[in-house]
Amino acid sequence: MSAGGRRRLGGVWRRRRPLRTRLALAVTAAVALVAVGVCAAAYVVVRSALYDQLDLSLTQSARLAAQRDPGHPPGTLAGECRFLAAPACAEVVPADPAQDPRPPGQLPVAPAAREVAAGERAPYYTNITVAGHPARMLTTDYAKGRALQVALRADTVEAGIEEASWWLLLTAAAGVLLAAVLGYWVSRTGLAPVTRLTATAERIAATRDPRHRIELPARGAAGREDEITRLAGTFNTMLGELEQSVTAQRRLVADASHELRTPLTALRTNAELLARSDRLTPEQRTRASAALGRQLREVTGLVNDLIELARDEEPTPLVEQVRLDALVEHSVEAARAHWPAVPFGVRTEPVVLPGVPARLSRLLGNLLDNAAKFSGEGLPVEVELVSLGAGAELTVRDHGPGIAAEDLPYVFDRFYRAGAARALPGSGLGLAMARQIARAHAAELVAENAPGGGALFRLTFREGG
Repeated sequence: MSAGGRRRLGGVWRRRRPLRTRLALAVTAAVALVAVGVCAAAYVVVRSALYDQLDLSLTQSARLAAQRDPGHPPGTLAGECRFLAAPACAEVVPADPAQDPRPPGQLPVAPAAREVAAGERAPYYTNITVAGHPARMLTTDYAKGRALQVALRADTVEAGIEEASWWLLLTAAAGVLLAAVLGYWVSRTGLAPVTRLTATAERIAATRDPRHRIELPARGAAGREDEITRLAGTFNTMLGELEQSVTAQRRLVADASHELRTPLTALRTNAELLARSDRLTPEQRTRASAALGRQLREVTGLVNDLIELARDEEPTPLVEQVRLDALVEHSVEAARAHWPAVPFGVRTEPVVLPGVPARLSRLLGNLLDNAAKFSGEGLPVEVELVSLGAGAELTVRDHGPGIAAEDLPYVFDRFYRAGAARALPGSGLGLAMARQIARAHAAELVAENAPGGGALFRLTFREGG
């Protein structure tokens, strides 16, 4: 198969028929085959029934003829076959042709009739022509060495069969026509969601706008949707995810450009200032150099954070069994060195779970930095890790002002900074990165206000995540 729905036949690329046409042809062929088969079976049944009636009449006529004149010599018993409404005609046939002195009668004498007369063959029925008219003949045993041939005109039977065949032929043709109409209707109705799906996909490809959706029929009882409707629903769900992804990407680009604009402007200003260093005093050059270095570190950290946020999942080859309690204690020691004025209290239980140590360390560092930043000088940060048997739970609590109710739903959004945090250092990406790392490890990270004041971040790991 090649792109564009073509196939190679005899060295020539030919376009395949559309799915709707193929489905219509398949339905038409199936229904037409059933209609023709039923009509053919009906024809066989009608023909067999009419001939069975005629054969029954022949059997009764043969019995009456044998009873009326059981010793009749070879020759004609009754010759009424030339009349349509007459009784059956009958002839006695000897086994030996030499014993048949009569001239040829109305009924043909076949070698099989001699065999019946000789007792070498069972009685049989055959179709013949008498005086130019169709007839049905029974050849049966009559007396020793003789057979009896009885015939009846079959004009009415043949006419009935012909009339039935014409009606059945018309019925089959109507069935084929109805099958074509049904096939077309089934293909249009059954593939309507697919057509809408294709049109929506083509519209999205043309406009690059994932907000379009496929129109779905009203939902019926649960479990009654067909496969096509479920496919369309799944496609709509996929479009929703795509829209969210595109929206998040655009928002990330817009937010990143906004956040980078200020430090880049400051960098350019300080760089231009240092370019004219001959006009500056030593103190001014020192301050400008320190500001330039600080801004470079901020921009570098921001870019690194953006790169980290662009990763959707952890690289599988780096996953290993991690002693989470040891990693927590190591992260707390690093936070103490970075925040010497903030006391950290830690309590852990032995916990081992699969993960990427460097990424988990980044998650813990972000939570601890955030807690230390808001806890304030001299106020403790409490870290607790407990084993849940089927996982683990880590809590990080500060004793700062807590999270305002209007800010609580947005604390994990990229670049979101609460009003109380705008004067503090940071880019607003730390918590967003922490939640992303948590989700990559099948863990849940939530924020809440702790009883008695302060913010509480709860990280829950589930077994098998």
